[in-house]
Amino acid sequence: MPLPSRDVLLESIKKALEGGGKRGFKQSVELIVTLKDIDIKSQSAKIRETVFLPKGRGKEAKICVIGDGDLLEAAKEAGAYLAISSGDLKNISKKQAKKIASTCDWVLVKSDLMGLAGRVLGPALGPRGKVPVPTPPGANIKVLISRYKNAVLVRTKDQPQIMTAIGTEDLKPEDLVENALAVLSLIESKLPAGSANINKIYVKTTMGIPVEVL
Repeated sequence: MPLPSRDVLLESIKKALEGGGKRGFKQSVELIVTLKDIDIKSQSAKIRETVFLPKGRGKEAKICVIGDGDLLEAAKEAGAYLAISSGDLKNISKKQAKKIASTCDWVLVKSDLMGLAGRVLGPALGPRGKVPVPTPPGANIKVLISRYKNAVLVRTKDQPQIMTAIGTEDLKPEDLVENALAVLSLIESKLPAGSANINKIYVKTTMGIPVEVL
């Protein structure tokens, strides 16, 4: 199916927001894309991409940074949720690794520590669909943290569908549209047959009923 227009997306998002009801917490707004005519087990159908939402997530992601020296100090100043040195990383227990994996949305790692981070945190991050992200030498960690605070992971799993958050219910519907289009454009670019592999698109709030985008 062709990607929906802004107007169509806007109407669907408004319906999802209206039908989501008021809860005792800030609900996420989720985009669900079901796929067709692909072998989900084939390499060509596997998608695992980071999308930096142009209008933000509505709530900042928690960023964990692993590094040393100036990088770690800059990360602390930039508001990293956790800043872990290489020395501390070596002593992290399995229980601590699980806690880090469950609380941190993204783990940014100084590139020469990727091997160590993979060994220590990989077993806890993997089952949660998370992987350490290498920070290139000389990268501005403050800029990276700022970007990843508004990032979402778009990926296929073991079913022919993709589900990811595009913001929260308190964002403007128009901003949610822009975020949705960023995600849909990425998905279209990664599918073997582009939008022809898209079966249906839905939007919903965390506790709401899915609204089909027609």
